[in-house]
Amino acid sequence: MNRHDVQLLQQMRGYPSITITMPTHRTSPDNRQDPIRLKNLVLEAGNRLLQEFSKREADPLLARLEQLAKSVDHPRTLDGLAIFANRDFGRIFNLPFTLPERVVIDETFLTRDLVFALNRTARYWVLALSEQPTRLFEGTKADLVEIEDEGFPMIHEGPGGAEPLPGGFGVNVSAHRDERHRQFFRQVDNALKPFLADDALPLVVVGVDRYLSFFHEVTAHKEAIITTLTGNHDKTSAHELGKLVWPLVKENLATQRQQVLVELDKAVGERKFVSTPGQVWRLAQEGRGRLLLVEEDFHYPAQVDETGLILSPANDPTAPDVIADAVDDIIETVLNMQGRVVFVDNGQLADHQRITLILRY
Repeated sequence: MNRHDVQLLQQMRGYPSITITMPTHRTSPDNRQDPIRLKNLVLEAGNRLLQEFSKREADPLLARLEQLAKSVDHPRTLDGLAIFANRDFGRIFNLPFTLPERVVIDETFLTRDLVFALNRTARYWVLALSEQPTRLFEGTKADLVEIEDEGFPMIHEGPGGAEPLPGGFGVNVSAHRDERHRQFFRQVDNALKPFLADDALPLVVVGVDRYLSFFHEVTAHKEAIITTLTGNHDKTSAHELGKLVWPLVKENLATQRQQVLVELDKAVGERKFVSTPGQVWRLAQEGRGRLLLVEEDFHYPAQVDETGLILSPANDPTAPDVIADAVDDIIETVLNMQGRVVFVDNGQLADHQRITLILRY
């Protein structure tokens, strides 16, 4: 799951929209109860639907929900399961973070838990360069999920790939092959562009030296690349590749955290920053946030005034008109305005009330 998936879910409207979430387990014996728990949640959703709709009206949606539940591959689940279904749509997500057990029937899908997890979990893209084929993965810690959409996986179909290179007297086959590879990896880079635009995560590039060199020549996404893994991983499974890549990502994220603290010191000296949740909220709404720094475990229930710009603390996150966690809303706002977000260790922003925003101007 990425931000594009969440945005798609958030755009859908129509009653009834059913959201089912639950924790799942990767190993036995814990995962033996998962199918039973899911069956009970689907049954609960069905009973609630039948309290509002006739059987004839509810049956198509119930059938879709039951089919989605049957398609869950329980031995291969991760830490959380989310099912979304309405009369026109159905989708399952296996997620590498735990989710609460709940059934929600509403005008819209419940995405709050997904937004929270996306914001708080170390995520990144992995681009494994190859001719047969180049693969794209979404990474969450050591878990990789292959993207099979929007052109990926991508095969080099032209000369030097699936087709033979031209021959004959005077033809520099090596130069021709190199240029064809550049063209192919330029196509890969173009296909990558919408993924980074929708979800501007750090990028790991994997491949043999030759392919890495070609990609670095043509890519428009150099700033997104945080590390590379050299070697031929055409046959490496997502599971094994994740185990190789995650330590590199973790090391680079730790380095990034130290760099942004230096950047914060510079912004403080130039007075290009604001601190406290209220100030950060207001300037984020105005689109002035370039880089948001927030402590990992900082949450802030709050209320907003009628202008949408003044934030004040709230004691009860479940009360009406209270934002359960304004930090998540701030994060979403900064990201939607093409800003960056970096989490730092608890206590590192004590002088800034645990959150600070480096400004564009």
